[in-house]
Formats: sequence, structure tokens, C-alpha cells
Amino acid sequence: MRKSLKVGAALSGILFFGLTACNQSPPAHPAVKGPSLASQAWNKLTAAYIESYLQAQPTFAAQSGRHEFDGQLPDVSNHGLRREIARLHDQHDQLSAVDPNTLEPRERFDREYLLAVTERDLFWLEKAKFPFSNPGWYIDKLDPDMYLNRNYAPLDVRMKAFIKYARGIPKMVNDIKANLQAPLPKTYIELGIAQYGGFAQFYAKNVASVFASVSDPDLQKQLTEATTAAAQAMDALKQTLEAQRAKANDKFALGPDLYAQMVAETEQVKLPVDQIEAAGRADLDRNTAALKAECDTYSPKTTLQQCVAKVSAHKPKDGAVEGARAQLVMLKDFIVKNNVVSIPSNDEALVAEAPLYNRSNAAFIQVPGPYDHGVASVYNIAPPNPAWSKAEQAAYVPSEATLLFTSVHEVWPGHFLQFLHSNANPSKLEGLWVGYAFAEGWAHYCEEMMYEKGLAKGDSEKHIGQLMDALLRDVRLLSSIGLHTHGMTVSQSEKMFQTQAFQDPGNARQQAARGTFDPGYLNYTLGKLMIRKLRTDWLAKHSGASSAAAPAADQALWHDFHDQFLSYGGPPIPLVRKQMMGEEGALL
Repeated sequence: MRKSLKVGAALSGILFFGLTACNQSPPAHPAVKGPSLASQAWNKLTAAYIESYLQAQPTFAAQSGRHEFDGQLPDVSNHGLRREIARLHDQHDQLSAVDPNTLEPRERFDREYLLAVTERDLFWLEKAKFPFSNPGWYIDKLDPDMYLNRNYAPLDVRMKAFIKYARGIPKMVNDIKANLQAPLPKTYIELGIAQYGGFAQFYAKNVASVFASVSDPDLQKQLTEATTAAAQAMDALKQTLEAQRAKANDKFALGPDLYAQMVAETEQVKLPVDQIEAAGRADLDRNTAALKAECDTYSPKTTLQQCVAKVSAHKPKDGAVEGARAQLVMLKDFIVKNNVVSIPSNDEALVAEAPLYNRSNAAFIQVPGPYDHGVASVYNIAPPNPAWSKAEQAAYVPSEATLLFTSVHEVWPGHFLQFLHSNANPSKLEGLWVGYAFAEGWAHYCEEMMYEKGLAKGDSEKHIGQLMDALLRDVRLLSSIGLHTHGMTVSQSEKMFQTQAFQDPGNARQQAARGTFDPGYLNYTLGKLMIRKLRTDWLAKHSGASSAAAPAADQALWHDFHDQFLSYGGPPIPLVRKQMMGEEGALL
């Protein structure tokens, strides 16, 4: 709309010049129409929604680049949680009261987007009740990474923000203690012990070195006092959980009804869970067949386990962190040369070892938000748990092949590139909230898509690495559904990760436990499958192609598909499908 108005104004200027040059009187210049009253009201409502959300979630605000919220922690007291639930319901009522027929098409999309964000938050707070049972619910709200590793401000400024943050930890710890209602599931307790214990150790032993170059002695004194108190509080929380081990249980399952609500209300996927499960199992079978075919070439006359073990034994020569750094250069070059997707900036991602308090998964990336500019992202790789046996620690280090597709997933063209697009979105609303299935579905989709585009073409070992990542995510989907709706035990899930995803013991144990406290990890495969189906249907609409094995002319359209998909920020994928196809249609 604005673009066409600018063109119209330019043409009017040319016409005016021509007429005055001929000494003719110009016609009256028509008034340029501004936003309708409905659009003005909508813009006011969305601006208020954003500010209300950031006020209620100051850690999210600071992570998004609104640094006036630096150092603040959310109110997670029982009273604070009740107030947040009431606030979200009020926001939902205001959004619902807006007649979508009065809005422009993109405004109608944004209305659905915000309703989905609100329903997602309400589900975890009000229905799943995670603040009262799941120690993992608090981790993102406690994460101090932005003050330690993001160069958004001089170090002394970030040090002041960290001190303010650290001073708030004892109160937040007391609120967490009051909220968590024993007995808790065993896996939840072990998660809390590991992560809160990691925080305590990190505050006590690692923070000082980050700010050591700041010469202000008063600030250094404040830092010591604040981190000492924060470490003691976290250690006390860890000890509280350790004392609960004797009474721990296995009651982690959401149950079939609540699980179905989770998928519907956090991702707007309103499909029967058994249909999702069937799609996941079909994808597991497809990837297992591909693995068998590749192993017949790579390691003939061996079992699949032996074939995978051979791939897994080939570790990056200089370690995973150095190996990933080298891979990123090659991957970006591949994207550019093969016109895979647009790269909207010159930003690069750094690679580092994951911090002590955040090692519950093997790899992840920390990306600044849409209000930050010129701030580095960090691709973190977790070392093995030193409490494991030497053999398990060695096995946990990713193979060179697996690491390649992990780097695809985390950086090029996965999470990092996707967040470059969402952060560059002209709508802050669409840049702020990126959903689970959108982010992880895109990153996982990229692994297979990059292989289809020719990455590691003809290299059986690398293809096996990609397939192992795919099998891992397939088993996550099946494990999530099994653990929460079918009575699957943690040990049964662990065995499935070992036998069907060919994971080492340490990873299998970690993945099975994660499924209990992160049931949403089905979204890796669910998101990927929805994106692949959307791509097939979009290509059919635009080129007559309906197969993933499209001819070269149709594969050239993949760039346009990827750019359009990433242009919507990060909403539930069914909303993107309606935008790109004109209707939701079949999701899987």
C-alpha cells in the first residue's frame, strides 16, 4: 500500500513539472489518504500490546534489545503469576474484540499472530502449570548471556546491568522455591539440580573473569557481593531439589487431552495427535530406509549400528568448536553460490563452548533481538558431562558429519539466518515472537534441504550424518507423544533413541529426559513436515511441480519460497500457510 502511494506521488510530480513547463494550470493535487481509523486503532492496540508484554517480561525485553529493561527480572511470585495470567486474558479479550473485517490483510494476519502468542503463554501458565512443576520453565528468564557475551554496550555498562540482575536473584530463587510443588518428577529434579547448580558455579567461578578488565574498584566490589549472594541462593535452591530426590516420582505426563491442547494452543495445529504420530513414524521409516541405502555404499556387510559407529568415530580433528568455525565459512559460501535464500545482512555468528548453566542440549545459538543492531550471535556447543564415563564422554563429542548438519541447523541457513530475517522484519510485532515449530522446524528443514541442494553431494558419510540428525528428531516426536499420551517410560524412550536414532548412551539419556520436561520438542519434525508440505503445494501453485524432486527450473523457485516463508517473522506455521496459499488446507 505505501509503495503504491509513493509511486503515485512521484508520477504526480512528473505530471506537475510537464504542465507548468507548458504554462498550464495544474489540477488540484489529491490528498494522500492516511491509515483508516480502524488501522490507527489497530496500530495503537499493537503498540500497547508490545509495551505491556515487555513490561511484564523484562528479561525477554532486554534479550530483544530494549536495554532500558537491563538487569530487571520478572515477578514470578505466586501473586506475579496470577497477575500475568489476568494480563494475558485481558490482552486476548482486547484482540478478540477487534473485528478482523475492518483491518487490512496484513493487520488481520498480525491479529492472529498476537492471539497465538497470547494463547501459547496462557497454556504453559494456566493449563500445564509449568511454573509450579517444571524447573526448566525459569531458565530463559534467568539467562544472563546478554550481559556477558553481547557487545551491545561497553563492558562497564553491561557490568552494571549484570550487578542489578544478580541482586535480583535471591528474591527470584525464593519465589521459585515457593512455586515448585513437591513431589516433582525425577527428570525435573535432575534438570533443576544440573541447571541451578550450574548457575551457582558460574556465578562463583566464571563471572569475575568476564568483567576483570573493568578497572572501577567500586564496581568490582559490588560485583563480588552480588555474585556471592546469587551463588549462595542458587546453591540453596539446588540443595532443596537434592533433598527432594527421595520423594521424586515419574508423574510427568501431560495426558492425551492436555497434550492435544498443547499442540493446538501453542502451535495452532488442530490435528488429531494420532495423525501427527503417524506422520512422524512415516518420516522415521523414510529416513531409516535412506540410511540403509547409504550404509550399503559406505559400509557394506555391516549392521546399521556398525555403520553409524564408523561415522560417529570420525571426530573433528581440532574439536567440535574449531570444527564448527571452519564449517560456517563453507556453508555461507554454499548458500550464496547456490542461491538458496537471501542473506539480509553481513552479520556473522561466533562459536563458543556452552556456559555451565546451559548444557542440557548439545548445541544451541544465542541470537540478539530485533531492537539490537551490530550485536554478535553465539553458536554454543556443549562439552560432555564430566560425571559420565570416559567412553560416554568420547562418544558424546559429535562426529564431523553430524557436526556439519548441526552447523546447518544452528547457523547457515538455519536459526541464525532465520533470525536475521525476523530481526530485519519492518514489523517489530513480527520480529519479536518466533515460535517453537517455526524456528526449529525451519532449522531442521534446512538440514535436508541443503542436502537436496547438493551439500555433501556424493559423500556417503556426510549424508549419514544428515540422516542421523533426522532420525534423532523423528524419535523426539514419537518419544514426546509416547511419554505424554501412551505411558512410555523414560527408559523405553532412552532405548528408542539408542536403537532407532542410533544415539550414544549419554545423548540418549539426555534426549529421553528432555522429552519429559520439554514435550514441545516434537516441533522439530512437526515443523519440518509442515514446511515441506507447504513447499510442495506452493511449488505446485507457482510452477506445476508437486514433488520434492522438482526439475532444476522449479528448484530455482526454492529461493523465492524460502524468502517468502521467512518474511512473516515466526508465527505458527498454519498462519503462514494461509498467507502463502490463501487457505490453510492440509498441514501434513
